[in-house]
Amino acid sequence: MVNRLAPPAETITNGDGRVARATKPIHRSAVVWLTGLSASGKSTVARHVADELQSQGRRTYVLDGDELRSGLCSDLGFSLEDRAENVRRAAEVARVLFATDLTVLCTFISPLEVDRSAARSIVGGDDFLEVYVQTPLEECIARDPKGLYRRALSGEIPNFTGISSPYEAPLNPELVIDTSGQTLDACVRSVLELLDAHTSRP
Repeated sequence: MVNRLAPPAETITNGDGRVARATKPIHRSAVVWLTGLSASGKSTVARHVADELQSQGRRTYVLDGDELRSGLCSDLGFSLEDRAENVRRAAEVARVLFATDLTVLCTFISPLEVDRSAARSIVGGDDFLEVYVQTPLEECIARDPKGLYRRALSGEIPNFTGISSPYEAPLNPELVIDTSGQTLDACVRSVLELLDAHTSRP
């Protein structure tokens, strides 16, 4: 979802592949990587953050894990190896979008710390903001909007994160939110404040 793109500006490509624009963007862009269990609220928070950024005239894109798996990553399964490749491809796409001065909101379970660290390295650590959506497993199971937990608990879905496949909580995320203990507005506000703090950095 691309929100309110600015008119194209004259560009040149730097040696590192980053696009240098003739006009300096008003806001510093970033890649916000929302990680957490299925049904934790990652996509809901990301889309509300995107709506608020759009209202401020800030250029943003929501890179959703489910949407990527329906296209670019449709050949991947859910083994740990395939999950690592899924995260790698997502990070590469986020890097390309970020290079056009978009703030990219990524919503991926991305269960392993090593894969998220790799994503940070691909994007560039200074502009990679990890947000841990720390919603408890019990709450995610209770929500279960797609019936996936029910199927996983009955053995229909193998390698399901949190049930039959591990989830490693981030070690040092830039932000932790919990959609079961905080209102949606509070979660969105926390992400926006994180972005504002990032924008103000030299």
